Amino acid sequence: MPFLRPGVNPNAAYKKGNGMVQKLDQKLPVANEYLLLSGGVREGVVDLDLDELNVYARGTDYDMDFTLLVPALKLHDRNQPVTLDMRHSALCHSWLSLRLFDEGTISKWKDCCTIVDHINGATNYFFSPTKVADWFYDSISIVLSEIQKKPQRGMPKVEKVEKNGTIISIILGVGSSRMLYDIVPVVSFKGWPAVAQSWLMENHFWDGKITEEEVISGFYLVPACSYKGKKDNEWRLSFARSEVQLKKCISSSLMQAYQACKAIIIKLLSRPKAISPYHLRSMMLWACDRLPANYLAQEDYAAHFLLGLMDDLQHCLVNKMCPNYFIPQCNMLEHLSEETVMLHARKLSSVRSDPAEHLRTAIEHVKAANRLTLELQRRGSTSSIPSPQSDGGDPNQPDDRLAKKLQQLVTENPGKSISVFINPDDVTRPHFRIDDKFF
Repeated sequence: MPFLRPGVNPNAAYKKGNGMVQKLDQKLPVANEYLLLSGGVREGVVDLDLDELNVYARGTDYDMDFTLLVPALKLHDRNQPVTLDMRHSALCHSWLSLRLFDEGTISKWKDCCTIVDHINGATNYFFSPTKVADWFYDSISIVLSEIQKKPQRGMPKVEKVEKNGTIISIILGVGSSRMLYDIVPVVSFKGWPAVAQSWLMENHFWDGKITEEEVISGFYLVPACSYKGKKDNEWRLSFARSEVQLKKCISSSLMQAYQACKAIIIKLLSRPKAISPYHLRSMMLWACDRLPANYLAQEDYAAHFLLGLMDDLQHCLVNKMCPNYFIPQCNMLEHLSEETVMLHARKLSSVRSDPAEHLRTAIEHVKAANRLTLELQRRGSTSSIPSPQSDGGDPNQPDDRLAKKLQQLVTENPGKSISVFINPDDVTRPHFRIDDKFF
C-alpha cells in the first residue's frame, strides 16, 4: 500500500507487497501504474455499486481513506487488439473479449475468464470482473500473510482484510492512525473510447483551461455491472483519471458546496438505494458546463452553489433523469421506481427547507468522529506499548509518520492525478508521478 510524498521513497510494506503480488503468478503487468485517489469508494471517488460494501465509520474504524486502482490488464499499445463488446450491456458498460489477444495473455488469464463456445467451434474468452476480483483477493491475502510472518520495522499492522463484492478493503494500523484502502482491480486503457467520442465535440467549462490531451489521456473498466447485467462478464467504463483533471477547473467555493451537499444528503438518501456521491459529482460537472464562468468563479457564493446543487438534484429526481457526464445518453437514474424517486424527492424537499440546520447536524457528526479518533489515539498513547523511537521500542511497531506522509502528498496536490509505478524486478526503486511530473 502506498505511503508517499514528493522526494520520499515508499515504505517496505508498499514495495514488498505490490512486488510480491506481481511476482506471485506473473499475471499483473511487469511495470504497472496505480492511480491513487483521496477518499474511499464509499465517498464516490469512482462509480461503483455500494450494496455489497460493509459499513465503516470514520473515527471508529479508520482515520483516513483512499482508493487504489490496480490495472490487471494494461492496454496502452495502439497495436494491441481490443474488443469492447457492448452488444449485451447497458450504456456505460461492456464485456471485454480476449479472443484477439496473444496466446500468452489468454493462457495467463484463462482461469479469470468466462468461456463461450460458438457453433463454428471458436472459443471466446471474456475477462470476468468477479473472477479477477476473486483472484486478486486471494493473491493479496497470500502476500499479507507472508509479510506478517516476517514483520519488519515500519511495517503497518493489518487490522482487517475484507472482500466486498469486487472491492478489496484493507484497514492498516500505522502508529496511532488507521488507514482504509479500497483496492479495485481494473483494466487500464490509453486514449478515449468511441462510445464517448461525441462528448468531445461539445463545448465544456474546461476548454482553454486544460488541454484535451490531459482530459482524454486514458480510461478504465471497473468491476461493476449494470442493474440488469451479468455480473460475471460486465464491466463499467470509468473516467476517474479525467475527473481528477477536471477538478483543477472547479472553483474552491463550488467544491465547498459539493462537499457540504454530499455530507448533508448522501446518508439521508442512501436507503432505499438511489443517489450516490457520483450522481452528485456528475450534476456538479453539468452545472459547470451550464452556468457562466464568471458566476462560478465568485469566491463567496458557496451558499448559492449549495442550494443550486440541491435544486439540480431535486430536478433529477422528479424527472428520473441524471445523464452520465461523459456519456450523456446514459441515464443513471433510469432503473429507479417512481416510488423511490418520489420518496427521495420529499426527503430532499425537507432538507431544502432548512439546509443550515442539516448542515450543522452533519458538521456535528464530523466533530464527533474527530473527538472519537482523538480519544482512541489518546488511549493508545497511554498504553504500555512503547514508541518505535524509544530506547526500548518494539522494532515491529509501525511509525505514525508514514500515515502523515501519505496524507501530506494528497493534501499538497489537490486536484492532481497521483500515479505510482512499480517494477516487481526492482521494488527498491519505485517511481511516482503527480500529473506529468515524475519523482
